Amino acid sequence: MPSLTIENYVKTIYEICSRQQDKPAATGQLAKALGVLPGTVTSMMKTLSYSELASYQPYEGVRLTASGNALALRVLRRHRLIELFLVRTLDLSWDEVHEEAENMEHAVSDLLVDRIEVFLGYPDFDPHGDPIPKADGTVLMSTGTSLDAVKVGTEVKVVRVLDQSSDFLKELTEKGIEIGTILEVLSVEVDQLRLSVGSGPGFNLSIDLARLILVK
Repeated sequence: MPSLTIENYVKTIYEICSRQQDKPAATGQLAKALGVLPGTVTSMMKTLSYSELASYQPYEGVRLTASGNALALRVLRRHRLIELFLVRTLDLSWDEVHEEAENMEHAVSDLLVDRIEVFLGYPDFDPHGDPIPKADGTVLMSTGTSLDAVKVGTEVKVVRVLDQSSDFLKELTEKGIEIGTILEVLSVEVDQLRLSVGSGPGFNLSIDLARLILVK
């Protein structure tokens, strides 16, 4: 049975690669995402390669093998179903569930996760708009345009956020932004967008944060 550390690594590699058109994940990206030193990442790459879970090339990065990809999807399935379960049944907010799911995802059985999926009605997406892998390993393609690329005067719906940190999600909540929110782009400046939600007053959102929001 893979260790907690290995599960975290393959999950993170999958998430990074999937958000950059399957380009290899760099050790620096992994170190930042996991909060560890680059040397620690390099050491783990050797472990993953030896276990045939990943293919690592120094100075190029790492990709998951078929078995590594399957493991990552199992972990993500647990994580995302747990997040949605906590939101729907225990009324946790979307900025609270990520850390809770991080702690729980390694302890629950596949049987329990399957029952959670049935209980929730076979959902396709988690509270942050991320697709939930099915038991057979299939994943819906999640499409969307980065909010910073939307033209002035356009109305769009928020479908996914790419950062699940509590501070980021709390800031979006304070501005009235969540999955499904309809936004209108009022103006675009060098470093920020002017947005509105419904008939509410306009507010500013930095370009850096807008890049982390996908819309349709």
